[in-house]
Amino acid sequence: MAQFRLPKASAIREGKSWRGPESATLREFRIYRWNPDVGGNPQMDSYQVDTSDCGPMVLDGLIWIKNNIDPTLAFRRSCREGICGSCSMNIDGQNTLACTKSMSDQDGAVQLLPLPHQPVVKDLVPDLTNFYAQLSVIEPWLQTTTPTPQKEWRQSEEDRDKLNGLYECILCACCSTSCPSYWWNSQRFLGPAALIQAARWINDSRDEATGERLDILEDPFRLYRCHTILNCAKACPKGLNPGEAISELRMKLVARKM
Repeated sequence: MAQFRLPKASAIREGKSWRGPESATLREFRIYRWNPDVGGNPQMDSYQVDTSDCGPMVLDGLIWIKNNIDPTLAFRRSCREGICGSCSMNIDGQNTLACTKSMSDQDGAVQLLPLPHQPVVKDLVPDLTNFYAQLSVIEPWLQTTTPTPQKEWRQSEEDRDKLNGLYECILCACCSTSCPSYWWNSQRFLGPAALIQAARWINDSRDEATGERLDILEDPFRLYRCHTILNCAKACPKGLNPGEAISELRMKLVARKM
């Protein structure tokens, strides 16, 4: 499995073209390509997308390329509404969602790379096995010891408001793969995405495993490798701030020792 790396300029291939009507409005897409069945070095392929024949988002352009030019192009996508997080990738140097990124946000060619510092399955598809394994460490589900109520676990409006800015995380991995601390310590540092999920359940008034959840985070690497660089907040397509949530987790660990 290939480790993500930016191909050299000499590896860029040209010539992937589409001959449409003369009225076509073309936009260049430069896309990272690597096929494990072929091997060799990664390369950048150039495609001309007819923007008058597809939607305005980068994902629309990718689907158009796959349907009209190159069916071998691999990328993930599902909801097309910025909810599932499947189509996360690096677009023009920024980790974001292809379905919510407009092609008109920047002039010139649209450059597409897989999420950085992750193994590549194929083309724009990163291997997120380690990412999901780390998410499982924090056990992101409601844990209780009291008998389950007949209808629902009730929660006050004030307690519900404590989850705002946390529950909206869609696990797209944009934040973790933009974090230098995660790049350097991805096997031990849980990363912004897993930690904001931990904060979501620790702040949930219905959950009864707060002590156990904090014990899981009491580790030199799992939580404390965060250096508040805040690339995570800049990269989050939902406008969340994992760095702030991590700081609050640290305060909770300190408070329970006093």
